[in-house]
Amino acid sequence: MRLFLALTIYRLILPLLFIAAFPGWVVKMLKRGGIGTRLGERAAIYTTGLDFETCGAVHFHAISVGESMLALKLIREWQIDEPDRRFVLATGTATGHAIANAANIPGLCVTYSPLDFPSMVNRYLNRFEPSQIVLIEAEVWPNLLLACRRRKIPVRLVNARLSPRSARRFRRFAKWVGPVFRMLDAVAIQEKNDADVWQTLGIPPEKIHATGSLKFDPGSGPRPTRRPDFQKVIDPFGPGRPVVLAASTHIGEEAFIARAIRAAHPEALPLIVPRHAERRAEVKSDLEREGFEVILRTDFHPPANPLAACLVIDTTGELRDWTAHADAVIIGKSFLSTGGQNPAEAILAHKPVIFGPHMENFEPLASHLVSTGASLQVADESGLKNAIIEALDPTISQRLTDLAAGALSGHDGATRRILSILSGKKV
Repeated sequence: MRLFLALTIYRLILPLLFIAAFPGWVVKMLKRGGIGTRLGERAAIYTTGLDFETCGAVHFHAISVGESMLALKLIREWQIDEPDRRFVLATGTATGHAIANAANIPGLCVTYSPLDFPSMVNRYLNRFEPSQIVLIEAEVWPNLLLACRRRKIPVRLVNARLSPRSARRFRRFAKWVGPVFRMLDAVAIQEKNDADVWQTLGIPPEKIHATGSLKFDPGSGPRPTRRPDFQKVIDPFGPGRPVVLAASTHIGEEAFIARAIRAAHPEALPLIVPRHAERRAEVKSDLEREGFEVILRTDFHPPANPLAACLVIDTTGELRDWTAHADAVIIGKSFLSTGGQNPAEAILAHKPVIFGPHMENFEPLASHLVSTGASLQVADESGLKNAIIEALDPTISQRLTDLAAGALSGHDGATRRILSILSGKKV
């Protein structure tokens, strides 16, 4: 009865939320080039015939770019054991869609995930007839879950994680959201300590599996690699310069971080990778006001004054390998925004990591990195300047990277543990 009431309320509210969000969503898709990429699939409107569709495959639902990368990691690892297995990756954003297509994985079909309206969900399920659906991190959609339960399609949530704020909210409304989460067939959580929250939602203990984090698993998936084409872009800025990379920056952080880099080491090259490439004009303007000559990756030309220049990577899906070219990495969204971004790629590249006071989305890893002396956390621009000086010291850098690598070791094997749940066999 409570599930019926919860779904009724959800179905009444969903159209209102869609109407409110639709204009902003269209603007975002225009900026990210998504309008011309079969975006009708979000409404389960398809342009290809059924004869060409992949039926009976394992479907991964990954809304964001980061979630798409995690899905691709799982798919690649699964194909090692089952090379003939077919997969569909359903994304929610144009950038995630582009990254999935660019992966060029044999046997992988890329589509957009349907909006969670019953008619759209049913058209999607009728078309693809998935053998199971794998949700990445937090994308739990009530109408999708209900439709899958009626069709006996298992749905599993992997790399599940709840922020402290989300955990408090779910506990408060457990009676209403619990019936929705109980439709999940399995939940793979990152931390054992989160198990009690999921049990509060009514998920039986036997369906909850502590696997470690797919994001932080150092033992699988491609690692950051130095690329000759990237080095050719860096070389015109001058030989022997330390490179300080600002990873996945948000509004205002580019100028904030670049100023600190210049103050800490005037010869260091600021390498800025905004979280959203479509902000390139805004980022360029902000940095130019600070006196930098800004060179965009998409409009590359040698700088007129290398020591006054900075390089902005306004492309998508390249951050991992740019990290390999850095001497220190500063994590974005941790200074002038909240939540933080993933430090794992920098740690896997053996680069010293610096972040600001806001790493809420990556707890408890962030606190563990700080408490063990494996990363530097600072509160302001002055602290960031001093941290950059420390991170560029070879002795300190070696200590930080060794300790950080150890901090990730607890997640080693997470990918394989998750696959054992999804495939139903030891892998």
